[in-house]
Amino acid sequence: MPEGSYVASLMTKGLDSILKKVGEEAGEVIIASKNNDQKEIVHEVADLWFHTLVTLAYHEIPLDAIYHELDKRFKP
Repeated sequence: MPEGSYVASLMTKGLDSILKKVGEEAGEVIIASKNNDQKEIVHEVADLWFHTLVTLAYHEIPLDAIYHELDKRFKP
């Protein structure tokens, strides 16, 4: 983890800090959606996805595990 990077700082602070950001971003997605502001929705969903990816990395869960789970749900 590069020194001074945002992701490194989140990882160092630990899971509670990461999850706090996920919660904050989820709330911001809701507000942007309620405001029907497409530009802001895109911005906030990108932030939410980013922090969700950080959560997966914290738990050492590869993105392929998510793809596999979705594939299982939607295959007949």
